[in-house]
Amino acid sequence: MPSSVLIAGAGPVGLTMAVELARFQVPVRIIDRSAARTDKSKALAVWSRTLELLDRSGCSQLLIDAGRKTRAVDIMSGKKTIARIAFDDLASRFPFVLMVPQSETERVLEEKLQALGVAVERNVEFKGFVETGSVVTCSLLHPEGRAETVAVDWLVGCDGAHSQIRHQLGMPFEGDTVPGTYVLADVHVSGLELPEDEFPIFWHRNGMVAFFPIDRNRYRVIADLGTGEQSNPTLEDVQAIVDKRGPGGIVLSDCVWIAPFTINERKVRDFSAGRVFLAGDAAHIHSPAGGQGMNTGIQDAINLAWKLAMVVNNDGNRELLLDSYSIERSANAAQVLRDSGRMLRVATLPNAAAQAVRDFLAHRLLGLAPVRNMAAEQLSELAVRYDHSPLNGSESRASGLPKPGHRMPGDLPFGVGTRPRFALIVGEKADAAVQFKGFDDIVEVLAGDPAKVDGMCLVRPDGYVAMTADAGRWDDIIAYLSRISRKEIL
Repeated sequence: MPSSVLIAGAGPVGLTMAVELARFQVPVRIIDRSAARTDKSKALAVWSRTLELLDRSGCSQLLIDAGRKTRAVDIMSGKKTIARIAFDDLASRFPFVLMVPQSETERVLEEKLQALGVAVERNVEFKGFVETGSVVTCSLLHPEGRAETVAVDWLVGCDGAHSQIRHQLGMPFEGDTVPGTYVLADVHVSGLELPEDEFPIFWHRNGMVAFFPIDRNRYRVIADLGTGEQSNPTLEDVQAIVDKRGPGGIVLSDCVWIAPFTINERKVRDFSAGRVFLAGDAAHIHSPAGGQGMNTGIQDAINLAWKLAMVVNNDGNRELLLDSYSIERSANAAQVLRDSGRMLRVATLPNAAAQAVRDFLAHRLLGLAPVRNMAAEQLSELAVRYDHSPLNGSESRASGLPKPGHRMPGDLPFGVGTRPRFALIVGEKADAAVQFKGFDDIVEVLAGDPAKVDGMCLVRPDGYVAMTADAGRWDDIIAYLSRISRKEIL
């Protein structure tokens, strides 16, 4: 069977896209110009919401086995704790941030993809495409100069910040380059006096330095170098920064990777054009503050995959579902850009008076439990929501139900099958099953706790609420499903 979807780029975002489509039994090819997956640690943090979404394909536990659970971040000034944000109380099965090297994340995803019968085609370069009617014709270049032309129904560009597909679409990558240079170093660290499941960010009058755990006693150290600093920092340079900005007594050694970098904050306005989509760094790049970039990209892929699978399977309203991808994820990326940019600028304030005010306010505000909880939910991406999505249906006045577009908390098994299906949560499963004869291919009924579910809640395959209705308002649910699927009840 010819492939319905071609994915260009086999990083974490492209691999997630391929895994999701393959488990939904959509024919897919995934190519990458590199000869092998990365051997670098690169993006480390995998947040709670990403783990929830990856759990549907069985990847989360495999990542946890390869990573390190971290339960709090400490904002420090020398030996003094300015604020501590803990993740233990997050309303998730994954109340932590998982630190796992990107090389391991890619390994887990690629092995899962292979188990689903799809192999990454490496050393294959994407050269261009032409969209004609219902077909996207793509030009590929194999090793030794062999050219291939392949026709697919849909093309997904997960080909990074320098995306060839984005360039061909002519989409401006709007935003700015943050002034100054930064350094990252993956090193062995001794003398860091904190619990093993916490990590520190030190604020200092000369800048910041942060320690992100990779493995036992091995950390990613990130610091700002300011403007006009050396372009090739050494381990000795990073040690001098740590000595000045840290609490003292920390020793770095055994450096396996050190590199300077600049920070770009950019995104495209639209994540799709016709039959072509962008996801991950091809659509948005962020400050590393908060570790949101890879997570945002993975969630792009999961958001698009179930919608595309419904369309490929003729289960969904093509225009409504696919248009919603750009609307939802572009707004989310814009929010991540604002939040991560704000965190970076707060951490690197150059003015001593502003730094003093920052430290005072952070200590006071993050000393309040509601503020700490809000910060933890934002970082963990449990707070991601789609308030203005065209997929949002009606809202009931029933108590205890999240609003349309908001994440549905709990352990109910949303979206774990081989076909994208909505879940209807009701107090009595038997009564609801009778009502949805004719929609059983796109909706499943899950019995909720009658004491907690006052009414009915229809949940999307990605675990966000589609609509809520008062008990017995079956017509409202049926009308929504008809709009999503363009089906009529039998």
